[in-house]
Amino acid sequence: MLEITERIVGENNLTTLMITHNMKDAIAHGNRLIMMHEGKVIVDVSGEEKKSLTVEDLLEMFTKASGGEFTNDRAILS
Repeated sequence: MLEITERIVGENNLTTLMITHNMKDAIAHGNRLIMMHEGKVIVDVSGEEKKSLTVEDLLEMFTKASGGEFTNDRAILS
């Protein structure tokens, strides 16, 4: 489904929003990644910075920005 969506978005120059708790999908798709915590944007990366991210990098960014630990095992293990 993600591949089809990316193709349609690219072919039609569309703006889309994907909400996911899967860190790998968040890194792999789109050109900008925003993480929220308690209703506030705490991480916002794009461009080359986003392209070079790993799941571990993203979790570290979340931990630093939120002052807490990312505790959703399903998101980490996905």
